[in-house]
Amino acid sequence: MKTAVIIQARVGSTRLPRKVLLPLGGQTVLSRVIDRVRLANRVDQVVVATTDQPADDAIAQEAERCRTTVCRGSESDVLDRYHLAASACNASTIVRITSDCPLVDPQLLDRMLMRFQHASNASGPIDYLSNVHPRTFPHGLDIEIFTREVLSIAHREAEQAHQREHVTPFFYENPSRFRLQNVTQAVDQSAFRWTLDEPADQTFFEAVFRHFDDKQFVTTQSVIDLLSRYPELARLNAHVQQKGLRAA
Repeated sequence: MKTAVIIQARVGSTRLPRKVLLPLGGQTVLSRVIDRVRLANRVDQVVVATTDQPADDAIAQEAERCRTTVCRGSESDVLDRYHLAASACNASTIVRITSDCPLVDPQLLDRMLMRFQHASNASGPIDYLSNVHPRTFPHGLDIEIFTREVLSIAHREAEQAHQREHVTPFFYENPSRFRLQNVTQAVDQSAFRWTLDEPADQTFFEAVFRHFDDKQFVTTQSVIDLLSRYPELARLNAHVQQKGLRAA
């Protein structure tokens, strides 16, 4: 049984071009995401899934600089790209992470993988586990875990454009077919926006990381504590509207 984190990444962002290659706290955003998911004890391999377009050679080069496996495929059919990456690394469990989340939490990832794996070894296995249906964690701590078996089903049967582009909608739009579970926490922190889509998000992250040493691991709790002391930081990007699923 092999668990792979597949990080989708490309340079073609309309609102903030080349955002995952921007510098942040002494690293690129992409390298920071890679380093953070590598800290999860239950992850066997990290793969960067980028497109086969020449513009994304820069993504592949940065991933290779970080000594990370690279898989390249369709720009628009991200579901196909994930299926290709999962097959290439022969993973049985796949974690979907997006490359614009430089505060992704490896401890949360480990807790969710433990729940997913324990269920798979018991009488009630899970097909798809997330922390976004409903969301109680900050935007940017999104984690989705699913089996390669159901990924293959979605790859074979999903036909709508948003299902191909966003990888996982086929699961939660067909709840009668799949065993779905969600992780929540007692305190609702979903109002926090910790994802990089627009210049205001970049301003937010730069302001946050100025409070930490470049070598310091920035925990979720340390950011929460920082925002409690300086609530004006959270307001830097509070106005940014999350892109709708079908509008992406």
